[in-house]
Amino acid sequence: MPKKLSEISKEKQKLFSRIRRLGGQISAVERAVAEGDECADILMLLAAIRGGVNSLMAEILEDHVRLHISHPDRHGESRQELTEDLISLVRAYLK
Repeated sequence: MPKKLSEISKEKQKLFSRIRRLGGQISAVERAVAEGDECADILMLLAAIRGGVNSLMAEILEDHVRLHISHPDRHGESRQELTEDLISLVRAYLK
């Protein structure tokens, strides 16, 4: 069991690292706007943030599907219910 906990810890560490990186990118946009940087440069920073957020969302979505949607405790639910849960999750993500 300790190996499993260390794996979860590694996964959380990777997520926190992504989140901290996004925080740094947001701070960079704030500095760029305050310093009057070129719009094109700010847009590039924002595009990087959008990519980072999308990547983080995809990772968490994947974890959610693996850990909750397809979890053995949910076998009492029909395939239709599980499918509807997954579809609503993906729709919410794509908004």
